[in-house]
Amino acid sequence: MNSKILTIDGETLSLNDIKKLLTNKYEKVEISSEARKRMIKSFAYVKEIVDAGKPVYGINTGFGALSNKNISKDDLSELQYNLIRSHCTGVGAPFNKKIVKIIMLIRANCLARGFSGINPAIVDLICEFINRNIIPVVPEKGSVGASGDLAPLSHIALALIGEGQVYYNDKEVISSFAIEQEKLTPAKLGPKDGLSLINGTAVMASLQSIATIEAQNLVKSADIISMLTLDGVKGTTKAHDPLITSLKPHIGQVQVVENLNRIIKGSQIAESHDDCDKVQDPYSLRCIPQVHGSSRQTIKQSEEILEVELNSVTDNPLIFPDEQKVLSGGNFHGEALALSMDYLAMGIAEIANISERRVEKMMNPTFSYLPAFLIESSGLNSGLMIAHVTSAALASENKYLCHPASVDSIPTSTDKEDHVSMGVTAGVKLLKVIENTRYCLAIEALCASQAIDFQEPQKTSKALQAVHQIIRKSVPKIIKDRVFNKDIERISELIKNNEVINECELITGELK
Repeated sequence: MNSKILTIDGETLSLNDIKKLLTNKYEKVEISSEARKRMIKSFAYVKEIVDAGKPVYGINTGFGALSNKNISKDDLSELQYNLIRSHCTGVGAPFNKKIVKIIMLIRANCLARGFSGINPAIVDLICEFINRNIIPVVPEKGSVGASGDLAPLSHIALALIGEGQVYYNDKEVISSFAIEQEKLTPAKLGPKDGLSLINGTAVMASLQSIATIEAQNLVKSADIISMLTLDGVKGTTKAHDPLITSLKPHIGQVQVVENLNRIIKGSQIAESHDDCDKVQDPYSLRCIPQVHGSSRQTIKQSEEILEVELNSVTDNPLIFPDEQKVLSGGNFHGEALALSMDYLAMGIAEIANISERRVEKMMNPTFSYLPAFLIESSGLNSGLMIAHVTSAALASENKYLCHPASVDSIPTSTDKEDHVSMGVTAGVKLLKVIENTRYCLAIEALCASQAIDFQEPQKTSKALQAVHQIIRKSVPKIIKDRVFNKDIERISELIKNNEVINECELITGELK
């Protein structure tokens, strides 16, 4: 088996596969031979239905509220093209390219299960779009997360038939141009093909997959940066004694305690005040295991949901050739994803909330015994005063973004689709919460690296020294006021690219 090829079969796609595709560790996506056999079988059964002339929803009837309209055999191909064109109603800014790439992967994997009745050649074309980096332009807004992500998936389908816009060679072009340049053939839609392409949860699942991957890395960075802060203000490590956690052994808390102790091990700063008269730190320092640990458990729940969803068949109707059945159901409904993403947003927002409080502690000389706002000549210089304000603004914005989208519903399609999940809304909000939280951690790292400088000549741990050094390569020590937003952006990129984690783990080994 070629380790550079991701072979999809509708049953074994993992979050780790998505990570590897996003980081270019897979060079190619292809369909397994067994999956191809299943698709051929269900495709043939659709042809039998058409030849028999019996009305079956999605094959030779109208759609949604028009399902009582029978369509003649001669018009079935036009029916599918009309479906795609009419459902391209997305508006607003386009999704990030990596989101669309994973949408296509998840959709192809769903179709590879062989219960959709689609022409296998169209699934091959989706794989070729991924392999050749032809990325459809897909507007963010337009899905309510039930009957599938119809509008955004239709924009991808439109590109497959050569009529939509795509990003190709760093330019936005009509998809027919990219298809021609790559010597491919546009998809030709037959009965059920169009509906199979657009009826499912691939958009929601892509948003949740990417958010979960980013959240996994974000909480590791939060553990590291929180310890940089703890040493910067000479906080105590006593609250992170494993004996405490042994009496409340939530798995997330256990993992965080192990991380924190490995990260700060050997710190001269921590050892220098081991016998000081401080008894307890504020909760933002003392309760890091309890808060960061709880956030980790929202990620764990998201991983469990995705483990099922990534290999589920989510379109409608479903084709069961062995049983000679076509069944209409509701696997396209995104409730499981929407609820999970709302929960994950709350978990990540708490990382920002507690980070902002730690930043405030560094600003306050009555607590930290450091210069006010972490600048020597305060008054003449404002130091990091307003960096803290930005952190407060971001943490506060997260609070309204955490209002759950999943508790909302609005009936559509003349009330046939009378309960919807709002899963895409939940996913878009979640990614914004993650971005805001990354900035909060960048601000904390900016402040904490300055606090560590004030502790010289005493040194922090080797792991935190490595993190401090990589920050200082991008952001010099603050001697006097400068434009700080550039510093925040640089550190945010270090966090996003996992450079903070990588530097730390060279010393600690892989963190939990």
